[in-house]
Amino acid sequence: MQKNLVELIKNDPDYKELVAKRSSFAIKLSIIMLIVYFGFILLIAYFPEVLGAPLSEGSVTTVGIPVGMGIIFFAFIITGIYTKRANGEFDDLNNKIKEKVKGM
Repeated sequence: MQKNLVELIKNDPDYKELVAKRSSFAIKLSIIMLIVYFGFILLIAYFPEVLGAPLSEGSVTTVGIPVGMGIIFFAFIITGIYTKRANGEFDDLNNKIKEKVKGM
């Protein structure tokens, strides 16, 4: 019975839609984050003077500090975007699949 149920769920069009949308969205957000992160690393590697410049005359804080903090905040924002969509659209599809399974 259990194996049959798994096959029914795998073949469900809503399940296929959920997997495709969730995977596509996660990959897009991952690529965006990797571009931002590796852009920062490449900036450090090839143009360290940009991030090493002081924020203002006589300041000990460099441009790299707020840029690094910005990348961390960007990661939180991307996580929030994914969570919002997961709790909305993805959960709706998941609940739809669960209702179909309960009806069997």
